[in-house]
Amino acid sequence: MKSERNGQEETDHREPLEQNQTEKQVSFTGRVLTIGFIGGLFWSLIGYLLYLLNFTKIKPALVLTPWVVADWKDQALGNWIGIFIIAFLSMLVAMAYKILLAKFKHMITGVIYGIILWGIVFYLLRPIFPALEPIQELGTNTVTTTLCLYVLYGLFIGFSISFEYDELTKARQEGH
Repeated sequence: MKSERNGQEETDHREPLEQNQTEKQVSFTGRVLTIGFIGGLFWSLIGYLLYLLNFTKIKPALVLTPWVVADWKDQALGNWIGIFIIAFLSMLVAMAYKILLAKFKHMITGVIYGIILWGIVFYLLRPIFPALEPIQELGTNTVTTTLCLYVLYGLFIGFSISFEYDELTKARQEGH
């Protein structure tokens, strides 16, 4: 509120100043979901770049193949939609990490998680994706590139979630 006194404006200081307001804490689950979304978005963008640079035959639009038969899925639009679908699916992957492995502080846990995810996608889920060739037919570049991408993704998810879990644990201990 402003009032005029002697021709000058004066501000009413009943509202708390910005520097005095306490920051609202985002829940641990909210942080995990954010880490998952950002991780999926970032690493699928890197994957798309690697596809465009011919390091891999796999493109983000692969996630659309079981459900979309239209030709646009093989163009740039399909890849961009695939990137965002992967980002949302990554939130589930991050929640699984939170439930199963958040207590582990070692980087190797995230690396192993990435390798397991790669195995799930390229072996267990392969029948769902008709456009995904068998491992033997993908070629060394594609296998190596995608495996490295999944390892880095798993490391990002694992390390970020374990760090947040550790910070939350420290904060709780200091609060008691």
